[in-house]
Amino acid sequence: MPLSHFTEQDHIYMARAIALAKQGRFTTTPNPNVGCVLVKNGTIVGEGFHQVAGQGHAEVNALLMAGTQATGATAYVTLEPCSHYGRTPPCAEGLKAAGVVKVIAAMVDPNPQVAGKGLAILADAGIEVASGLLESEARLLNRGFLKRMEQGMPFITCKMAASLDGKTALKNGQSKWITGSPARQDVQLQRAQSCAILTGADTVLMDDAKLNVRVDELPEPLPTQLPVRQPVRIIIDSQNRLTPDLALFSIASEIIIITTELDKSVQWPHYVSHIVVPEKECKVDLKIALRQLAQEQQFNHIWLEAGATLAGKMAECHLIDEYIIYLAPKLLGNDAKSLLNFAELTSMQNAVDLTINECVLIGNDIRITAIPR
Repeated sequence: MPLSHFTEQDHIYMARAIALAKQGRFTTTPNPNVGCVLVKNGTIVGEGFHQVAGQGHAEVNALLMAGTQATGATAYVTLEPCSHYGRTPPCAEGLKAAGVVKVIAAMVDPNPQVAGKGLAILADAGIEVASGLLESEARLLNRGFLKRMEQGMPFITCKMAASLDGKTALKNGQSKWITGSPARQDVQLQRAQSCAILTGADTVLMDDAKLNVRVDELPEPLPTQLPVRQPVRIIIDSQNRLTPDLALFSIASEIIIITTELDKSVQWPHYVSHIVVPEKECKVDLKIALRQLAQEQQFNHIWLEAGATLAGKMAECHLIDEYIIYLAPKLLGNDAKSLLNFAELTSMQNAVDLTINECVLIGNDIRITAIPR
């Protein structure tokens, strides 16, 4: 259906479906965030969103709410209904069986197991189908899932905090606290939306970091009643310097250590696993590691919270999709530590150019969201 054929009401109902889908952003990994609204005679008769992988998809939850009112209804779905049997039955078949007469999807699902097959099932059953309504908004819902499906890589958000003169710590290593409490609370909210948190061994050893979501510091209640899902913590440790007595391992949630050679002499807790990847310049090959995290571990969105060396190398290798930078109203001076470390640039043409998408005040700090050009 041409975009011009979508009505004002179509836009309103799809916007509602997108708002519902956002409620699942803390819990659905590795599945995408999806919302569904069922409308009959100008009235919403059912709505739902996907909450947890393995449980009902958005369409299933909306159909449960609608009951017999689903017959003759129009379904507005933020992502093409699935067509395959996974941990749940195909949603396209569920909509067909419920007697829905029209399905509007914001976008086609790039998952090769679906990729148009869901809409084809519906069309073959005589159900009117259309797609493309509010597609750009729908894509923003699932940047990580889409990148994993389309490129076989996770979406990487790099978080950094610095003074106004671009420094992250004093020369002696002190960095607590550059930013204020509201900014640190905002970081917890950002962490909670990620599949995993990635850092290097240096950060863990220097800060004795736990890298978990600190629930008591979240700035607002999460939109669902589900418990906070702790992201998987991923540590790059090419020299096997980590030891089980660190604070990181005091929290019994999944940890993945990426290294170039496994040290079998260490006894690790049961929730710790290792990924061995090839060496590149005496370090972990980051591109291979990230590809493995996407394709084998099914991580959609990874939150990079690392020191200047790892963050700089990720930037050099063009592996960062988004930067979130918290700037504090402080000046730390020339000898303080810099935001990123990478090879010396000899031309401004080699500078990392960014497009700023958002600039907001979080307490007394500025949060800048930017993407590479």
